[in-house]
Amino acid sequence: MLARIAAIACGTALLFCYPTGAQQVRPREHFQNAEVLYDWVTNSRGDELRTFVTRPKNSTGKAPVLFFVGWLSCDSVEYAQGETDGFGALILRLIDHSAYATVRTEKPGVGESQGTPCEKSDFQGELEGYQAAFDSMGKYEFLDPDRVVVIGLSNGGGFGPLVPRRHPVRGYIAAGSWGRTWYEHMIENERVRLTGEGKSAAEVNDAVKAFTQFYDLYLIQGQTPGEVLRQHAQWKDLWYDSADGQYGRPAAFYQQLQALNLGGVWQDVDTPVLVIRGSKDTIMSRADSAAIAETVNRVHPGKARYLEVDGMTHGFSVNEKFYADVVTAILNWTKEQLAAKK
Repeated sequence: MLARIAAIACGTALLFCYPTGAQQVRPREHFQNAEVLYDWVTNSRGDELRTFVTRPKNSTGKAPVLFFVGWLSCDSVEYAQGETDGFGALILRLIDHSAYATVRTEKPGVGESQGTPCEKSDFQGELEGYQAAFDSMGKYEFLDPDRVVVIGLSNGGGFGPLVPRRHPVRGYIAAGSWGRTWYEHMIENERVRLTGEGKSAAEVNDAVKAFTQFYDLYLIQGQTPGEVLRQHAQWKDLWYDSADGQYGRPAAFYQQLQALNLGGVWQDVDTPVLVIRGSKDTIMSRADSAAIAETVNRVHPGKARYLEVDGMTHGFSVNEKFYADVVTAILNWTKEQLAAKK
């Protein structure tokens, strides 16, 4: 217990203390125009989750806030090694080039976060972490609670409006995200995957027919993939992941995503929304992303804007290079929303 307390204390001081008592300097992010504050929040399971709050250097008064809601995988939202992927490039450039404060939260079991390992943690515990981080902004005097924009990346863009709860925001950005059911998302993903593997049209159709039944039992009826396959051995060759989960997360995580009603979530959003997708995104389809803008505009005409970038991938690259204009698009849209009268 004492070792764990020491680890928390040293983490706050930019050091990490190991149980042996040895100390190492933990690699950290460095910004030209921002400083980072390290803190903690807790979800209902008692998981202590690391937060990163950046403050623009030489700023006076309260700063507008970009609140990030992360992706599906167990990768850290801290980029101490710099722009190692497109998501990192987007986050780091928004922090250093925006003159806005930002807030990020690690998932349970990721980086310095304590508690349930990420590969075993469910969606509800992760969502509570984002909500706790959002609630915690009130203790920072330099954050302006009246000028907050939520940026959801990939999976996080789909459920972004669930994070603020009672707190008002100026807008939502959903980048490479989804606004339908997870079942629909996965059926379409399987077709894309099988086609990309060179399967014939007939083979793809047969496999998709099986997957409609497989995902019904898995996502909707609440069975694990292993349980499904024990009952339907004929589908064994179709499955490519673990018996108790998928993409490094447990089955319960995806069952909880499927239980979400994103149609209901987004139709209640009466603040501006920017949906961004790359035309070469093979993870989130056009139908996944466009559903968000279409849902919002059906109830609140003109509130949502859909931007599809020609040739951009899910990782914000065009021709294998980070597409810097996506940062400009986000900042221009955000500036427009923050300047608008409430």
